[in-house]
Amino acid sequence: MIRHTDISKQILRDLITTHTIKFGGNVRLKIYGTLGCASGKRMKKINRVFFMDETEALTAGYRPCVHCMKNQWSGVKTNAGHGLHQIAYCICLLPIF
Repeated sequence: MIRHTDISKQILRDLITTHTIKFGGNVRLKIYGTLGCASGKRMKKINRVFFMDETEALTAGYRPCVHCMKNQWSGVKTNAGHGLHQIAYCICLLPIF
């Protein structure tokens, strides 16, 4: 993971041109996506990080962007939704004192 604030414009351009960096992410939101994503282009430089591949982003605890990575996001959403449903169901079964 490379923080945008830690590299110069020239180095960043070289890393993107050589396809060393393939994804960008938001530090605060823990979301990653493609470099061409409109949502990613609007984020502040201080919040932006770059990844060499999806594995690096996932290992760092980031989830896929819902806008530019719909196929990857649908799997995360399904799994997360299922877990939340189970948690909500378990809470409803707790006795009220």
